[in-house]
Amino acid sequence: VIVYKMHNIVIIVATGVCHTDLYHLFEGMHKDGFPSVLGHEGAGIVESVGPGVTEFQPGDKVIPLFISQCRECRFCKNPKTNQCEKGWASGRHAMMASADSRFTCKGKKVLQFMGTSTFSQYTVMNQIAIAKIDPTAPLDKVCLLGCGICTGFGAAVNTAKVEPGSTCAVFGLGAVGLAAVMGCKSAGAKRIFAVDINPDKFEKAKVFGATDFVNPKDHDKPISQVLAEMTNGGVDYSLECVGNVTVMRSALESCVKGWGVSVLVGWTDLYDVATRPIQLIAGRTWKGSLFGGFKSKDGVPQMVKAYLDKKVKLDEFITHNMTLGQVNDAIELMKVSCICVLCVLFSLA
Repeated sequence: VIVYKMHNIVIIVATGVCHTDLYHLFEGMHKDGFPSVLGHEGAGIVESVGPGVTEFQPGDKVIPLFISQCRECRFCKNPKTNQCEKGWASGRHAMMASADSRFTCKGKKVLQFMGTSTFSQYTVMNQIAIAKIDPTAPLDKVCLLGCGICTGFGAAVNTAKVEPGSTCAVFGLGAVGLAAVMGCKSAGAKRIFAVDINPDKFEKAKVFGATDFVNPKDHDKPISQVLAEMTNGGVDYSLECVGNVTVMRSALESCVKGWGVSVLVGWTDLYDVATRPIQLIAGRTWKGSLFGGFKSKDGVPQMVKAYLDKKVKLDEFITHNMTLGQVNDAIELMKVSCICVLCVLFSLA
C-alpha cells in the first residue's frame, strides 16, 4: 500500500447516501466526471499516515471533508467564507472531482468523488480535508455530519443567521431541509413553516421543530402568496433545500420585503435562477450556503460535540441501515424520497 505525502489512509466505517450523489449520477452527468467512486458523507478510522502528516495518527476517529481547510489560503484566513483554494473543488465543480485520484481499477484511474469517495472500505485523504473527532463518537451516526446535517443546520444558523422570535420557511424536507428546520429551532425561531409536496414528511419535521406545514399542492395560488397571507407579508427567513431553481425563486418571494433573507442550500448547477429586480430592490437579501458556512476542520468537531451533548439530533434522520453491498438498493430508496439512508459498511468491533 502506498501512503502519499501529507495524506492518510482512512478505513471507512459508515457512510450516508446523499442526494448530491444522485445529482452527479442522474442529473449532472458530466462526461469528464466518470468513472467515479461516489459517497461523501462518511466517517472512519485512520489506518496509516504518510510523510509530513502531523495532525493524525493511526486509530484516530475522523470525518472526511468535501471542503478542505488548509488554514493558509486567503479564503481560509477570511472569516466571511468557508471556501478553500487548495481543495478538489477549485475550478472543477462540474466534474465534482479533482483530476488527480488515488483510486484505480484494472490499471485505469477512477475519480475520487468530491475528494472523498466514501462508498469504499478505504479512501486516501489529504490532512487538510479530514476532521479529527471525539473518540467516543459513534461513527454510524456522526458520519451524517460529513454533509447533509451540517449543510442544513449551518445554513440557518451561520448563513441566514436566524434570530430569536423570527418566522422561517424551509422548502424541501429531505435530510438537509430537516436539518435546516432543526437549525431554525436552535436559533430560537418562533414559527417554522415546513414546505413540501409530500405530506408524509410533516410528522418527521415536527420532531425537528416545525410548527406549521404547507403543501403547495393543496393551494391554487403561488406558495409565496400563501405564506405571505399566513405571516402578514412574508417570513423573515427562507431556506431552499431542494436544488430546484423554480423553488429558489418561490423561497425568495416568500420573504417579507425590507429585511427578508432567503438562502439557497440545495445543490444544482444546471439552470439559471431568476427573479424580478423589484424583489431585491425592495430590501430582500438572496444568498447561498455551502456546507452550512462551516469552516470544515473547525466546525465538524464542534457539531460532533453538540450531538454528544444532545444539542443536535442525528439518530432521528436515519431510516435504513444497509451494507455496502446494498448500495444500489440504497440509491433506489433515495430516488423515491427516503429522508436519509445510512449504509453501515462494516464493523471494526
